[in-house]
Amino acid sequence: QVQLVESGGGLVQAGGSTRLSCAVSGSIFSINPMGWYRQAPEKQRELVATITRGGSTAYAESVKGRFTIAGDIAKNTVYLQMDSLKPEDTGVYYCAAKNFLSRSWEYWGQGTPVTVSS
Repeated sequence: QVQLVESGGGLVQAGGSTRLSCAVSGSIFSINPMGWYRQAPEKQRELVATITRGGSTAYAESVKGRFTIAGDIAKNTVYLQMDSLKPEDTGVYYCAAKNFLSRSWEYWGQGTPVTVSS
């Protein structure tokens, strides 16, 4: 079993920055990659960024150049640095981990809200 606990976020002005953290515990050997999803009000959950054990990263087009995912799965922490925030970045952000055996996003944090005011 894997536990994910997010922290960070809150209210931020447009153009500002904030950083989300995800603490990972449990059977971390089974997970690869990790990522951040977000869900805006009345919208579907979308994948924002991923990072593999090898350090490879990928981003949604909407956040490329503004968000940076970093961290080390083996060291139990993954971050999402969010810069140049826009009101459309508002939503609940979830840390998630994929079980590489089942190839599904099996593990989820409780979510942390980010509100960007204009």
